[in-house]
Amino acid sequence: MNLVTTIILITTGLSIILAVISFWLPQMKPDHEKLSPYECGFDPLGSARLPFSIRFFLVAILFLLFDLEIALLLPLPWGDQLSSPMLTFCWASVVLILLTTGLIYEWLQGGLEWAE
Repeated sequence: MNLVTTIILITTGLSIILAVISFWLPQMKPDHEKLSPYECGFDPLGSARLPFSIRFFLVAILFLLFDLEIALLLPLPWGDQLSSPMLTFCWASVVLILLTTGLIYEWLQGGLEWAE
């Protein structure tokens, strides 16, 4: 057997052993305390399955979008060392204009208002 085959057999065997142990080892005996929702030590006041407002998801998506924008624009100062720095700056401007237009549209549609 060569070295690659031995390594593949060892890693496959170890993975199977660890997977079997992880299913066999834990004790699945939930009691009342484990099944009740945790609310900082207080007794639950209502159902833990209440739906979230869609506005929380909107704020999260906007945060991710603008966080991604910053991650895309961080290498921009090094763009002037490329063969065509104006093309780099034009594409960065297009990204900024598109995101700013989307934010203004959401703002005008009332999507960022918390009160109904």
